Amino acid sequence: MGAGSDIVPSQTDPDTEVLSPAETAGGMPAAYRPKRPSESGFLEVRGLRYHLRRWPAVPVAEDSDEDVVDGPARTVFLLHGWMDVSASFQFVADLLPANWTLLAPDWRGFGLSERPAADCYWFPDYLADLDRLLDILAPGEPVDLVAHSMGGNVAALYAGVRPERVRKLVNLEGVGMPASRPGQAPDRYREWLDALRAGPSLRDYDSHEAVAARLMKNNPRLRPDQAAFLAQHWGVAQPDGRFALAGDPAHRLVNPVLYRVDEVTEVWRRIEADVLWVLSEHANDWHAFVKTPEYRQRLSAIRRLSLVTVAGAGHMMHHDRPEAVATLIREFLS
Repeated sequence: MGAGSDIVPSQTDPDTEVLSPAETAGGMPAAYRPKRPSESGFLEVRGLRYHLRRWPAVPVAEDSDEDVVDGPARTVFLLHGWMDVSASFQFVADLLPANWTLLAPDWRGFGLSERPAADCYWFPDYLADLDRLLDILAPGEPVDLVAHSMGGNVAALYAGVRPERVRKLVNLEGVGMPASRPGQAPDRYREWLDALRAGPSLRDYDSHEAVAARLMKNNPRLRPDQAAFLAQHWGVAQPDGRFALAGDPAHRLVNPVLYRVDEVTEVWRRIEADVLWVLSEHANDWHAFVKTPEYRQRLSAIRRLSLVTVAGAGHMMHHDRPEAVATLIREFLS
């Protein structure tokens, strides 16, 4: 795969399990059924109880005709994005080689991971959490990272700060932020202080079906069975019978620290890993800056970069086109 921008064409995924109307109940589609179920465990990371989702390697008979093994066994870390959870990778996990072990943490304050006592989150903490996770789970060895959105931003910075720890990186729409100006700082700090004073909040829902409906509203490309599956992991039952989202409301606070492009690109210059940078055809409006010459100049800081665009996908490309994303991951990491 070259350094140019290729487009992965859109097509129907023949391997995705879609349930028939007979398998639905109450007018709502039944949830997507994983072909490769995950396991849950917990470990301590920097004083927090971290949730780790694991898709163990599946034993495959030597005479099997199934196309489920691709080269040597390997371990791949899957890092989810902002306001998301580790189970978000299920649709892609089902399509990756069976002899790969997949490990996906819930970032602090998301999913089943513990929330810190502080009233806001600092981006460097994600770097430190990842550093500690890799020390525990893959001590002293280069790893393969597949990361989406915020997770991709974390992974790209980590690959420059700890270049010896990353063998290959697949960055799914972890594109960074628009360039900021120093003159924005006073208003940004004021906005943050006002938000702290008001206190963050997230709306709740009366059912998992309502959570699924919200997910499909946010992403019209999401299939109903996928939404029903994700809602089981996103909607957390409360004592009053309603369902809250599995994320700390404090994540929604504006970051008081401006995004400094010059600092980020200096970190990217130190990346030694091969990097697959994956963009979507239907990017969110706030990702319009990725189409500018200035953004392509940023990417030139990464020496061993392959850039591709997935057709027919939006920001949540691992939901919209799991077959295309899995193929890219499989070919790049093998």
